[in-house]
Amino acid sequence: MEGAIHSIESMGLVDGPGVRGIIFLRGCKLRCQYCHNPDTWHGEGDLTEVAGLVRRMVRLKPYFMSSGGGITISGGEPLLQPAFLTELLRRLKAEGMHTCIDTAGVGLGNYDSILENTDLVLYDVKHWNPAGYLAITGLEMDECLRFEEALRRSGTPIWVRHVVVPGVTDSEAHMAGLRHYVDGLPNVQRVELLPYHTMGLEKYTGLGLPCPLEGTPSMCKERCKELAETYFDVYNRKDV
Repeated sequence: MEGAIHSIESMGLVDGPGVRGIIFLRGCKLRCQYCHNPDTWHGEGDLTEVAGLVRRMVRLKPYFMSSGGGITISGGEPLLQPAFLTELLRRLKAEGMHTCIDTAGVGLGNYDSILENTDLVLYDVKHWNPAGYLAITGLEMDECLRFEEALRRSGTPIWVRHVVVPGVTDSEAHMAGLRHYVDGLPNVQRVELLPYHTMGLEKYTGLGLPCPLEGTPSMCKERCKELAETYFDVYNRKDV
């Protein structure tokens, strides 16, 4: 089984519990205004065998597991390669690795088989209503709602992530709506508000792409922290 890999990181510290190996897959259907990895949008690239990828991760298993870490599959959107992702997760679990997927929930279906071998989902919630979701991503939110139904069936723990952009998703009204939306999701253990940053702007220039948020400043980290404490402290005080 082969998949299109963008890159691999061997010391991820913010993509799940502990120190983690991060495998970035290629391809994404969304065109989020604040995307900082437009170089992962397209699925073309050299293919990598599952077996070799697992062997590489297993060699670092003591390093990851000693910190309570494991492997996170990110992207792009990993759900766009369902057969490859399913087999990769299955083999990692067979090796005793903690598995996590970082996803916006917009793939090609087959979510039940993927979640069977997923210990944690980092769920990137783009917006809490259809109009806002369409404005930010360029797509309707139907597919992510189907993924949420699969999450209800599987019982997989969720860490919600949401990017806070000045003038776009940073208002009190937006946060109240997001809190209501998150309260309706299953098995949420944590909510992380991620401040928008401008570090990916040079990628747009290099790829010859217009940047939708050009001129928008980075989100104040302290304000982001205040919003998280006000609206999501009930989740983040839980032991996970």
